Amino acid sequence: MKKINSLFESIFSPVIPHIHYLLRFILGISFFLHGFGKLPISQGFIGWLGSQGVIYPELIAYFVAWGEILSGIGIIFGGLLIKFYPITSNLLTRVSGGIITTIMVSALIVAHSDWNIFIGERGKILFASEQLFLLTLGAYFLVVGNNLNNE
Repeated sequence: MKKINSLFESIFSPVIPHIHYLLRFILGISFFLHGFGKLPISQGFIGWLGSQGVIYPELIAYFVAWGEILSGIGIIFGGLLIKFYPITSNLLTRVSGGIITTIMVSALIVAHSDWNIFIGERGKILFASEQLFLLTLGAYFLVVGNNLNNE
């Protein structure tokens, strides 16, 4: 077991300092595409938000779409700018992670409140969905920021 573990360590050690870029890229692109897909804001989306009890649904629809687009871009650029603007890029990463976390918690409450945690109807299981993945990655970047040396 020790030899196998050492083999994995030797293979992946050079990659560890850079693996966060993969997470950033996946999260950033995913969120960007979720937001971009909502543009132009449709009356159907606004109406659906209103039907879910969301106050000011037209305003919230724009906040959601642009929040997803800008936080996706922010997560990516927060990583790309680490060497040039360490404080600004850390803040950008954390703010973007916070926006993603807020949007995903809100989405779980508004759009997926009828989902079960582990079992249930296909397509309505929290631990079998991308929503939990996106929420977790957003929270990770909110908490860690660019302080990757603590990993």
